[in-house]
Amino acid sequence: MNSELHQLAKTADLGSEARRLLRLRFGFACVQRVRHLLESPEALEGLDTLGAFLEGKISSAALALAEQRMAVVAGSHPGSRSIDGTAHAAVSATYAVFQAVAGRALLAAEYAAYATVYAYGAYAITDPEAFAEEFAWQVSAFEALLREEHPLPARAG
Repeated sequence: MNSELHQLAKTADLGSEARRLLRLRFGFACVQRVRHLLESPEALEGLDTLGAFLEGKISSAALALAEQRMAVVAGSHPGSRSIDGTAHAAVSATYAVFQAVAGRALLAAEYAAYATVYAYGAYAITDPEAFAEEFAWQVSAFEALLREEHPLPARAG
């Protein structure tokens, strides 16, 4: 678990309804980083649907349908048949899409981090240091989204 991210999220009241758009934006950003690991065209479609929602191109109802579909897609992923565990990266990335579309940004971030580390190889999943780079990126990305919401005032003179 990315404890620094969780603390930032708590401070920002990420779980509140008022922060729904922030949750969706952050989840989308995290999953975009593992897009290349997605195997299922339906998972890619789910991620693209979230992107379209964030761009104002589709309705909340369409996003809700995508969430329902992603629950099925994530739950039916065939899993890893490979000896090195890299297919686990696709499973984790698919779950990350589902969580992002559902507005569960912290879970999306966790699954995306697992996908990133699994892509190195299954052995890395037990090494906390393997997550450090992705966790740092997540904190930085979340902070950037918060700054976009509340830009610093321009300095006088």
